[in-house]
Amino acid sequence: MTKIITDSELICPECKHKKVLEMPTDACLWFYECTACKTLLKPLKGDCCVFCSYGSVPCPPIQESGSCSGCGG
Repeated sequence: MTKIITDSELICPECKHKKVLEMPTDACLWFYECTACKTLLKPLKGDCCVFCSYGSVPCPPIQESGSCSGCGG
C-alpha cells in the first residue's frame, strides 16, 4: 500500500506565490484564494481540485485510486 501524502505546495498561476497546505483526505478543495494576490484559484478543466491543478502533489483520492469518485473528477 502506498503512503498517501497530505501536504502539497500550491503555486499561484498569477503571482507564483507558493504555500504548503494540508489536503483534506475525504473531500476536494474546489476553490482557494491566493494569500498574496487574492486570485481565486479554480481547478483546470479535467482536474478535480486546486491541488491537482496547481499543487506539487495530487489530492489523496487521486493518489490512492487514480480517480476522484467523491467529487466526480
